[in-house]
Amino acid sequence: MTSYWCEYAWLGGERAERAVHIDVEGGRISVVAAGVAATTGATVLSGLTLPALANSHSHAFQRALRGRAQDADRGSFWTWRERMYAVAQELDDQRLEALARATFAEMALAGIALVGEFDYLHRSEVMMRAAASAGIRMTLIDACYLEGGLPRFRDADARAWAERVTAIEPGPEVRMGAAIHSVRAVDPDSAAVVASVARERSWPLHAHVSEQPAENEECWQRYGLTPLQVLDRAGALSPRFTAVHATHFTPEDSALLAGTEGFCCLCPTTERDLADGIGAVHGRLTLGSDSQSVIDLFEEARAVELDLRLGTLVRGSHAAGELARGASENGYASLGWPEGGRIAPGALADLVTVGLDSVRLAGTRGEEALAAVIFAGSAADVTTLHVGGRAVVRDGRHVDLDVAGELRAALA
Repeated sequence: MTSYWCEYAWLGGERAERAVHIDVEGGRISVVAAGVAATTGATVLSGLTLPALANSHSHAFQRALRGRAQDADRGSFWTWRERMYAVAQELDDQRLEALARATFAEMALAGIALVGEFDYLHRSEVMMRAAASAGIRMTLIDACYLEGGLPRFRDADARAWAERVTAIEPGPEVRMGAAIHSVRAVDPDSAAVVASVARERSWPLHAHVSEQPAENEECWQRYGLTPLQVLDRAGALSPRFTAVHATHFTPEDSALLAGTEGFCCLCPTTERDLADGIGAVHGRLTLGSDSQSVIDLFEEARAVELDLRLGTLVRGSHAAGELARGASENGYASLGWPEGGRIAPGALADLVTVGLDSVRLAGTRGEEALAAVIFAGSAADVTTLHVGGRAVVRDGRHVDLDVAGELRAALA
């Protein structure tokens, strides 16, 4: 058994609790007690301890585009996509593994213990090894991609996708998921095949949905339906479904997703980087780093609220606790790990501690700690990350990897 004593810990309410004792056995939390003195032998976690974060939508290879695709000249999602294609074409397995390992390790430094890798490069073994080397859990969300894109993205048809993906053997800290890349890339009949495979295996099912107005317009012209309505008719929607982006949902789309108890994964940094628009929460909120222009789920969480304020001129639509839940418990659930994302007996012992002594957070009072971290903290404030009770980050450093060095080498 391992014991921790947290100066402050968030246990799921709207405020952090003071002086929280946590026992861990077999990689799971066995005891949680608030308002108790530190015991001899307990590891002291100074600052605010939260459930570790879940990055619900990641394309790890796109880390190579950071700083190289934010040009000052005019452009669009579509011009950015051409640069992304060029990167994807250059990456062989060796370079992809090095880049993914370094990117996943950067996520660990940001307090992320679980990543949902939305994979359309279809290099499952490479991605699983990379996550294992970085010390984090993964849901490998293998994407069916049939039309457009690059040849390496595409399967011959949905049946070929199903045969390939069901033959993947996940590693010990990996679970499987399925994805319909988008209604642009997968026709309704093929989407139904993907949805059926996910349903039969109780896998999470994710899809890019209504990211740009052009996607909605094209879908309406082709099918007389919105993208989400096409996916609904294909049998994709359920409590295991995650609509990624959902930036241009109609009111009917919003009601449809909420009515099926699905998840909505917002990636505000990517959405504003690509000038997609300001997303709103539909269904249960989750968060993702997507294109890796920034890996910081605290930034993504507060952007959900702050970007919405710009669009609506209204403050306070989403409280700190709701945003924290989107970055943790909801994210774990959307990725098929419902036993994670909480500090409670029986939950996975995945914990992140954020120091409160940086210039961003110095002077924070205990009753303000959660709101301060969500609205002012950053990935740079993460001091420790435990995954299954095992330290992956300690004193702000990865215990196994020189992450900056790995990134420099991978991107050279």
